[in-house]
Amino acid sequence: MKRNKKGKGGTIRSSTRRWFPLFLGPVVAAFIIGFVWPFIQGIYLSMCEFKLIADAKFIGINNYVKAFQDVTFTHAFWYTALFTVVSLVLINVLAFAVAYILTQNIKGSNIFRTVFFMPNLIGGIVLGYIWSMIFDGILGRFGTSILMESRFGFWGLIILMCWQQIGYMMIIYIAGLQAVPEDMLEAARIDGATKSQTLFKVTIPNVMPSITICTFLSLTNGFKLFDQNLALTGGQPFIIQPDGSAIKTTEMLALNIYSTFYGTSSASQGVAQAKAVIFFVLVAGLGLAQLAYTRKKEVQQ
Repeated sequence: MKRNKKGKGGTIRSSTRRWFPLFLGPVVAAFIIGFVWPFIQGIYLSMCEFKLIADAKFIGINNYVKAFQDVTFTHAFWYTALFTVVSLVLINVLAFAVAYILTQNIKGSNIFRTVFFMPNLIGGIVLGYIWSMIFDGILGRFGTSILMESRFGFWGLIILMCWQQIGYMMIIYIAGLQAVPEDMLEAARIDGATKSQTLFKVTIPNVMPSITICTFLSLTNGFKLFDQNLALTGGQPFIIQPDGSAIKTTEMLALNIYSTFYGTSSASQGVAQAKAVIFFVLVAGLGLAQLAYTRKKEVQQ
């Protein structure tokens, strides 16, 4: 009588199938409880009028209509879009430049890496208050304040964001630069390529995976900026509309949603929830589109 013997590979696969639910189950449960269910409930509440969740009253898409009709929301959208584009370009260009310099075998490069990365360890609220004092000290000499002119608030947020994020992106770019195949660089030198030609024709194409990651992080961080905006400007200064309403000229999308949710109207929470859903769709759509575009530019090694 012959026995069917399982090979080593079959035993491993059988063991994997047996323990797979045990390890995956808690992760799936946590994902459903922590993300899927709150997300579904959030979509439902965006179509309700409520003060308390238990008293939610379904009203259809009225909250979405109010959200798109809200001039403060549209202003915050365009302001956030402009801020994101400017910060994305500056952060990535400067971070790549710093990373490129620090991978050229200069003395003290490890110390410089640490110094540039340290601002990323400071919380956004703390950074906002620190830079608020710095800007007020500088602008106070000219008889003005960061809260008095929107252009000061815009560039103040840009400086703060760059100061915090450049060091983090620099680390990612350094990893990408160190992964560029040395034989490609050597071949470029042998062929007589200049440093700029090597940079744009060899180095940057091979660093595209890092560029993809850093661009995605810069894009989403720019749109999601909240705590620095709250601490540095709080949305000020204001523009009073003819109907008596006020537009906060330096208010970004996340802060606008927060301000709407804690408004005085009983219907404001539903409108804020609708804005949050729109905000999620916007950021997710832009992020996925950016990932799809930049990944096509990556060089397969």
